[in-house]
Amino acid sequence: MQPADALTHALPVVEAAATLAFAASGLVAGARKKLDVVGLCVVTTLAAFGGGTLRDVLLDRRPFYWVEHPVWLWVILGLCIAATFVLRKRGLATQLAITERAIQWPDALGLGLFTAVGTQLALAQNLPPIVAVLMGVITAVFGGVLRDIACNEVPKVFSDHQPYAVCAFFGGWVAVAGHQLGWPAEAALAASALVTCVLRVAAMLSGLKLPGWRGQ
Repeated sequence: MQPADALTHALPVVEAAATLAFAASGLVAGARKKLDVVGLCVVTTLAAFGGGTLRDVLLDRRPFYWVEHPVWLWVILGLCIAATFVLRKRGLATQLAITERAIQWPDALGLGLFTAVGTQLALAQNLPPIVAVLMGVITAVFGGVLRDIACNEVPKVFSDHQPYAVCAFFGGWVAVAGHQLGWPAEAALAASALVTCVLRVAAMLSGLKLPGWRGQ
């Protein structure tokens, strides 16, 4: 069983929650910018699939995830159309604030899951450990980077000083350790996802910040 297949069989519910969480982050970002339904679809798709697509381009993997599983395109299209009606109601600022706080939890799961997937796929191609870990970080983080760029903002992962990519980086090394120790693919994937998720949740609850510039 290939790493991606092992993950799909072991954690299908978490995988779905992760994709939806990143899609929701795109919806919130697009709604805050008051984009039309086309803009919402583009930003939401970038958030959900951008990191995995960039990873697959770098690893020369085909087909892309969203090409192999086109049902997700229909799901995102439906979410965006529904959001244009729901988020146009009064109290938009309050709705967006609540939504943004709520998606932090499944987003933490998604961060762990996609970190593990990206790292394992790179390890399956016998790439160096540091390259594999960075592929995991790209998978987990760059959807949000592309989302923010499309919304004409400095990517949050580069500017808000939260240890988001750092959690993915450490979680990726757990997958590398499991691979080198000969763990089953499912065990290495689960351990990597769990460590990344726990680190992210701990950072959220503690309010931990990365060092900022003097005077900031």
